[in-house]
Amino acid sequence: MADNSFIINTNESEYNISANVRLIGDDVLVSIWGGEKPHIGAVAMAQPRTSLKDDSLTSSTASVFTYVGHKEDELVKAASEILASTLKTKVVVTAGIHWDNLPSRGIHKVIQNSKILVDLILERLVSSM
Repeated sequence: MADNSFIINTNESEYNISANVRLIGDDVLVSIWGGEKPHIGAVAMAQPRTSLKDDSLTSSTASVFTYVGHKEDELVKAASEILASTLKTKVVVTAGIHWDNLPSRGIHKVIQNSKILVDLILERLVSSM
């Protein structure tokens, strides 16, 4: 990859989220944000490892830190583990997404958009390697 960083977003009709992706040597740093009040709510560090179920596969493990009152922990854990196991490198993901009075439909859309965002990140990184 000629440039070691890029910004990508979901471009969905509502509840869009964005990510800044930076390569640091072989490692990957991802900052995910969205909503009316972007912030840092949670951080996950993941590293690839041999799968416990099948030693011919690569899995990953993650540690997560979450600020009190924030709910991005599941998002950063899932994103970091998917990226680490697929890219076979260490990954750090931060996330802070906030819309006031987000309805449950909105929560589901943000979760869906986070999966789309991870797929877009992988597509971009894999195609450039």
